[in-house]
Amino acid sequence: MHVAHSVNERRGDQLAPLTRSALAVEHVVGQVVEVGAALLVAAEICVLAAGVFSRYVMHQPLIWSDEIASMLFLWLAMLGAAIAFRRGEHMRMTALVSKSSPGARAFLDVVAVAGALAFLAIIMPYSFEYAAGEAMIRTPALDLQNSWRASAMFAGFALMALFAVTRLLRFGDLRLIGLALLAVAFVSCALWLGRPMFQTLGNLNLVIFFVGAVAICVLAGVPIAFAFGLATIGYLALATRTPVLVMVGRIDEGVSHLILLSIPLFVFLGQLIEMTGMARAMVAFLASLLGHVRGGLHYVLVGAMYLVSGISGSKAADMAAVAPVLFPELKQRGAHEGDLVALLAATGAQTETIPPSIVLLTIGSVTGVSIAALFTGGMIPALVLGAMLCTVVWWRCRQESLADVERATLKQIGNALLIALPAVVLPFIIRAAVIEGVATATEVSTIGIAYSIVAGLVIYRQFNWKRLGPMLVDTASLSGSILLIIGTATAMAWALTQSGFSKALSDAMTGLPGGAASFMVVSIIAFVILGSVLEGIPAIVLFGPLLFPIARALGIHEVHYAMVVVLSMGIGLFAPPFGVGYYAASAIGRVNPDAGMRPILGYIAAMLVGLVIVASVPWLSIGLI
Repeated sequence: MHVAHSVNERRGDQLAPLTRSALAVEHVVGQVVEVGAALLVAAEICVLAAGVFSRYVMHQPLIWSDEIASMLFLWLAMLGAAIAFRRGEHMRMTALVSKSSPGARAFLDVVAVAGALAFLAIIMPYSFEYAAGEAMIRTPALDLQNSWRASAMFAGFALMALFAVTRLLRFGDLRLIGLALLAVAFVSCALWLGRPMFQTLGNLNLVIFFVGAVAICVLAGVPIAFAFGLATIGYLALATRTPVLVMVGRIDEGVSHLILLSIPLFVFLGQLIEMTGMARAMVAFLASLLGHVRGGLHYVLVGAMYLVSGISGSKAADMAAVAPVLFPELKQRGAHEGDLVALLAATGAQTETIPPSIVLLTIGSVTGVSIAALFTGGMIPALVLGAMLCTVVWWRCRQESLADVERATLKQIGNALLIALPAVVLPFIIRAAVIEGVATATEVSTIGIAYSIVAGLVIYRQFNWKRLGPMLVDTASLSGSILLIIGTATAMAWALTQSGFSKALSDAMTGLPGGAASFMVVSIIAFVILGSVLEGIPAIVLFGPLLFPIARALGIHEVHYAMVVVLSMGIGLFAPPFGVGYYAASAIGRVNPDAGMRPILGYIAAMLVGLVIVASVPWLSIGLI
C-alpha cells in the first residue's frame, strides 16, 4: 500500500503546478457562481412573493413578475447545474461502479467526467448560436432581448466545462486522464466515421443510441443528464439531418416551464422547516401519541414522512428532517439499524404521491394533467401503501419490550400538539390552496416560505441566519441537477417522438392482449425498472408524453395512471441494489447499506401489494377529485 501511495504521489507531481493554478481559478469562479445562484434563489422568492402580494392583497397583478421570474429561472437552473457539477452532486448510478476494483473504479470515474466534458464541448457552440439567435426576439412586458435569458445556457455549459477540466486535474494521474480522454475520443471518432452506416439503419438507431448508448453511459457512472445529452446529440448528428441546434431549444423548453419554478422553492421550504424546528415538533407530537405502543416509533416514522412530505416535495429533504430526530431513540429501544434504514427508504417510496411531490409537478409539466387533480389524487394511494408498511411493522415489532417506556399523559400530548400545531397546519394549507384553486403550486410555495420564516422567528424561536446562505446554495445545486435532467430528457423525448417511435409504441401498447389491465401491468414493471435505473423524473419526462395518451385511449383516468406510475417509480428508486434513493436513505441514517438489504425485502413486498390495490381500485386515486 505504501508503494501504491508513492506511485500516486509521483503521478500527482506531473500535474501539480497546473492543478494548483486551475484549482485557484476554480475556487474563485466557484465562489462567484455560488453567490450568484444564492442571490437568484432569493430574488425568485422575492419576485414571486411580490406578485402574490400584489395579486391577492392589492388586487393589482404585476404584469412583469412572471417575465422576470422566467428569465431568472433559466439562470438559476444553469448556475445550479454548474454548482452541482463542481460538487459532484449530479444524479448518477454508481451501484456497478462501486463494486469494481479500485483501478477500474478510478478509470470509470475519470471516463464519467470525460464523457460529460465531451457533451459540453459539443453543445457549447450551439448554445452560443442559440443565444445569439434569440436576440431578435423581445420580451412582451419589459421589451428586453431574449438573448439576456437564453445566454444562461451558454454560461452554464461553459462553467460546467471549466469545472469538468478542474475535476480531471484533481485526479492527478496523467496516464489515467490520458487513457480516459483517449477512450472517449476513440469512441467519438469511430461513431463519426460510422455516420454513413447509421443513416441507413432507420429506427434501429433508436436502439443503438437511446438504449445501448444510454445504458452504457449510465452503468459506467456518467451522470444521467449527460448520458441523455450524449445519446441525443449522437442520434441527431449521426443518424438524422436535424441540426444539433434544435436540441438546445428543446433543453430550454424543458427547463423553462413555469410549473417547474416551484421546485427550487419547495426544496428551500423543506430546508426551512428542518432549520426552524417545525419537523421536530411534528415528530414529537406523533411520538407522544404512539411512543408507548409496540413498534410505536416505527409508526411515527411512517406518519412523520407522510406529514413532512406535504411540505418539501424533496425526498432527501424529507428523510433528512425526520431520521435524525427518530433514529437515536429507536436505536436506544433496541431497533436494528438495518430495519430502520429499510423503513426510511420504504417511506420515501410510499410518500412519492403526496403533494407537493416534485415528480407530480413534473408530470403536470410534461403531460398537461391538472396539478390540482394530481395533488388531490395523491393522498389516499400513499395512505394505502402506508397501511401496508404498518402491517409489516406490526408483525416485526409484536414482541418488542416496552418495560422502560412511559406513556405520555394527556397534558403532555396536549402540550406537544400545541407546539406542533403551526407546523402540522402548513401541509394542509399548501394542499388546500392548490386544490381549491386559490393559488398555483408556485405561488403557494412562496406562501409556505413566508409562513415558515414567521413561524421560525416568532413561534419556534429557531432561525439561524448564518445557515441561509448555504441553504440557498444547496437549493440551487439540487434544483439545477434536477432541471438539467428534465432539459436533456425533454430533448431526448422530442427526438424519440420525431422518429415515429411514439406512434409505434402506441400501436404496440394499445394492441396488448387484455387491454387496459395488460397495459397497467406492463407500465408497473417498466416504471419499477426505470425508477431503479433512471430515477423518477427523467423516466417521466421521457415516457410521460408517450404513455399518458395511450392510457387515456384505453379508458384509464390520467390521475389514476399517474399515481400507479409514480408509486412504481418510487419502489424502483428506493429498492436496492440499483435504486439510488436507498443509498441516500442509508447516508442520511448513517447506516451501512448492506445492513438494510434483507429487512427492506418485506417492506418492498408490502408496497407491491399496496400498488396492486391502488392499480386495481381507481377510486383510491380519483374518488376525491
